[in-house]
Amino acid sequence: MAQGQKTIKVEQVGSPQRRHFNQRQTLIGLGLNKIGRRRDVPDTPETRGMIRKVRHLVHVVGDAK
Repeated sequence: MAQGQKTIKVEQVGSPQRRHFNQRQTLIGLGLNKIGRRRDVPDTPETRGMIRKVRHLVHVVGDAK
């Protein structure tokens, strides 16, 4: 990520088991694949859309920057 770019901290809280394949792939795209993992992802419209797609499986912990 470029320095100075805003990020969002996301934590996975739900299991992707028994979910659609697209939701599993979205979690992997966010860098999450196990409950309790946290990642700083760039604050872009694309990333926000990914988070919205799996909002029942993740929590936004807070803005990293």
